[in-house]
Amino acid sequence: MSSENSPKPPAGVLERGISVLECFGEDHLRLSLRDLADRTGLDKATLLRLLGVFIKARMIHRYDSSTYALGPALLHMGMLYRDTFDLGSRLQPALRNIVAQTGETVAVYVRSGDDRICLYRENTTKEVRHHVEVGTRISLKDGGSSAHVLRAFTGGTTPLARDIQEKGYAMTRSERVAEMASVAVPVFDADDAFVGALVVLGLASRHNEAAQRKAVEIARHELAQQGFRTAPPASWTPPTQE
Repeated sequence: MSSENSPKPPAGVLERGISVLECFGEDHLRLSLRDLADRTGLDKATLLRLLGVFIKARMIHRYDSSTYALGPALLHMGMLYRDTFDLGSRLQPALRNIVAQTGETVAVYVRSGDDRICLYRENTTKEVRHHVEVGTRISLKDGGSSAHVLRAFTGGTTPLARDIQEKGYAMTRSERVAEMASVAVPVFDADDAFVGALVVLGLASRHNEAAQRKAVEIARHELAQQGFRTAPPASWTPPTQE
């Protein structure tokens, strides 16, 4: 792009940062430094400073090929934006009904970088239970069925990939927390967007494999009642993240 046709760079720092984020789109998922310079009119030195801030905040990800893409922090912000409208009001009733029918704790996790974040949760009334506060960050490396589902549907790798693809769920026992068993399903909204992983978890001694499979049936039914799906659309492919 010639200098005569280059866009006039924004004057303010905030405006410059916004102009960088707005360069990305469905047809421009990854951009080089040269691409960003052409689209914003900013010089490369300024761009590198802005990109450094965004990368640290996980709002932009830099690949080894020296290209850039939007980062996982924006996914988390997008999920909160959707929650502002009706996501939570639809998920919470489903979670409550699943708890009532399974007797076990139910939670929804979303991925943020190399972690998973507990976005919604309904706890069992049983005295012995696993408890994680909403907003808690847990490393995906620590395992657990929801971690496997999140990896499988966000471009990651998991040894349970085949089970998830064939059965539509991940099941673990005493993987992250001793004596705890969990089963997780992916959650897709009506617009085919991947929301996160819904997990039902309880003591392994009472939450056996038969109970876990039954929990999957219950979760699928209750999510469908709220307009969610637990299977990806035929044309859906996970983004590249790892």
